Amino acid sequence: MNSILVIAIVISIVWYFYFKTRQFRTDLPIRKKWYAAKASSCLGAFVFLFGLNYVFLFPETLTYVIAGIFMVLGGYMAVFNYKASKHYGKYVQEEFELNQ
Repeated sequence: MNSILVIAIVISIVWYFYFKTRQFRTDLPIRKKWYAAKASSCLGAFVFLFGLNYVFLFPETLTYVIAGIFMVLGGYMAVFNYKASKHYGKYVQEEFELNQ
């Protein structure tokens, strides 16, 4: 189980850096917000998975509290920014066509 979580953690952080790089390289404002929301969603997934992995590695009471905070914060970040990326995604093609 630990190796699966580690692979998921690495994948989420790689996607975070990918979308953050795309955000810095684009000039269109809606597309920047879209990439920022996608990057933040991946960062939220990273924080959530990190907290979950921490629970499996160190099963103690204090660990459960800290990992619970990580999981709640990461889950909130992932869901909120996923909804934001869906919202901005509707306007990306329209913005691209207007700026050609």
